[in-house]
Amino acid sequence: MSVATENTATGSNASVHRIASDREAIQIALELRRSFAVGAAQRDEQRILPVSEIEAFSRSGLWAITVPRTYGGAGVSASTLAEVVALISEADASIGQIPQNHYFMVEVVRWNGTEDQKQFFFAKVLDGDRFGNALSERKTKTVADYNTRIASAGEGFVLSGQKFYSTGALFADWIVVVAKDPLDYLRVAFVPKDSPGLEVIDDWSSFGQRTTGSGTALFQEVYVPAEFVMSYQKSFDQPSPLGPLAQIIHAAVDLGIARAAIQESVSWIRTRARPWIDSGRDSAAEDPLSLFQIGELHIALHAAEELLRLSGYAVDNVLADPNFDTLATASVAVAEAKVLTTEISLAATNKLFELGGTASTLAQWNLDRHWRNARTHTLHDPVRWKYFAIGNFVLNQVRPPRNGAI
Repeated sequence: MSVATENTATGSNASVHRIASDREAIQIALELRRSFAVGAAQRDEQRILPVSEIEAFSRSGLWAITVPRTYGGAGVSASTLAEVVALISEADASIGQIPQNHYFMVEVVRWNGTEDQKQFFFAKVLDGDRFGNALSERKTKTVADYNTRIASAGEGFVLSGQKFYSTGALFADWIVVVAKDPLDYLRVAFVPKDSPGLEVIDDWSSFGQRTTGSGTALFQEVYVPAEFVMSYQKSFDQPSPLGPLAQIIHAAVDLGIARAAIQESVSWIRTRARPWIDSGRDSAAEDPLSLFQIGELHIALHAAEELLRLSGYAVDNVLADPNFDTLATASVAVAEAKVLTTEISLAATNKLFELGGTASTLAQWNLDRHWRNARTHTLHDPVRWKYFAIGNFVLNQVRPPRNGAI
């Protein structure tokens, strides 16, 4: 199937393809990886938002692959979802991160929505609608605190507040907002992008993940119909896969960055690097210490890939049998994968310059985008606390906390 020519949907976006299987999802991701890699360095350097790439990404059907089969989706496994994200992130880590909260919110609908809401939102996703993120806030005590408020108003709700790190909001059809009701119960509102009082500001200024559009979203007395609001807190009061699902996608982004950096290192060593004067070799590709370190990176990369794949099985177990034991096992398994993907992404992007030499730092190559992306994205949910959660589970049988950060 060619992503560029396939036209099978009859919904609001007539060019959206319907993916039928895990295998097809991987194949399409491989095709998009090739096309998204073209211009990735330039988009990062000039901060060109990937508008056309996101359109192609969602038209491919990949944004709908987690919609359950009973609602017309492919219902792919968590391992397949992670590999799809890793493949896209290998080409352009910003594009790989943009749908992270879209997939997360599709899962919120699955676990918290009424039957009518599931029918409505799953159909929208299958027709190409995209969900943007409006979860985190900057002026709260912790990332789990929220000042944004939602209250009943007639037959619907009114939403007020300010969000930051709103990844994907600039490209979204729906801005999905987590807010507290008057009883401090967390609810989630699906806000159409053209709603009065909603403003999305492109003020993301990080040195990494520069084109994710992860800026500010403002909500000034935004009216939301009741049918677009559902519980959010329920996702963590009861056993659901939302936490480990969110984390496995983040781990996949980091894995993709690591793959790209290692490929860049291999290419640079083969074609541009010089052997060290004491190596006695004629080319950098024969330098024994470079060979050692490339081998070391590949071992670490393959270990991270395997842990990510295995952790996907654990997430699928929660989907099949949601209880606090399967949830704890999945959270720990994904935490282990997140540790390794964080470590290999940082190591690989650092070694790229150590093995490439000073010339690899020249601006014309923009190779530093891999390190900047890795350093920025791995700050999601620090791995030092994942070591703690894993150890506490193994030693003391203490289940990890139930939140979207583990």
